[in-house]
Amino acid sequence: MIKYSLITGSAGLLGRQHATALLELNYNIVITDIDKAGLEKTFIYLKKLHPTKKIIKSLMDVSSSNSIKKNIKNLRKKKIIINNLINNAAIDSKVSKKNKKKNNKFENFDLNIWNKEIKVGLTGAMLCSKIVGSDMVKNKIKGNIVNIASDLSVISPNQNIYKYKNNKFTKPVTYSVIKHGIVGLTKYLSTYWAQSNIKVNSLSPGSVLNNQPKEFQKRIKKLIPMNRLANSNEYKGAIKFLCCDDSSYMTGQNLVIDGGRSVW
Repeated sequence: MIKYSLITGSAGLLGRQHATALLELNYNIVITDIDKAGLEKTFIYLKKLHPTKKIIKSLMDVSSSNSIKKNIKNLRKKKIIINNLINNAAIDSKVSKKNKKKNNKFENFDLNIWNKEIKVGLTGAMLCSKIVGSDMVKNKIKGNIVNIASDLSVISPNQNIYKYKNNKFTKPVTYSVIKHGIVGLTKYLSTYWAQSNIKVNSLSPGSVLNNQPKEFQKRIKKLIPMNRLANSNEYKGAIKFLCCDDSSYMTGQNLVIDGGRSVW
């Protein structure tokens, strides 16, 4: 069997960086997403950087057990087994020029949106861990599961940073609930599979620079001791650490890298 690392939500900004980090470790990777066009763009980007590396792309819906199982079954047919899983897929309701007037106020929050976002961000991580992790245990694989949380897994959103001009954006309740839940899932699985040679940790990034409105950037920088947002490539070192033997005695931990925001 050939060992591969699987990244969910690979079409996203950080998903692409997580994949790059593992390629830099000379790992074989499987990139997955429900966004076909975005996944193809990531695949092309990665192939240009690492033309000789083994990269498989596959459409996968993390909220569907059948979709995950189908992907794992197809990989088995190719004699491929997953030894690193990065649960990165999520629906991120973020402030942008397109949605800065969006109203996510708790009093008006739509139950359908609640169910949809939790189904992807939290249930998806649980299902992927359940199916892929069980496969690791069954095949006696020394494995890693890395769940991508957020600095909002340890602090609450500061809604004041969104209140400027005609902006009505509110960071939704789902984001905090999902990311806190991700940390809870991490701790649970870390002890559940501790005897099976499976390490389970979470990574909590802070705000990442991604063309946010200038006023938003100005306000959030004041909450960060380092006085800046993260660059998307600044989490690659953490991913490498969590997915290699350098972290062999680390499990159940939430690695917070947020420029010091959660310290204040």
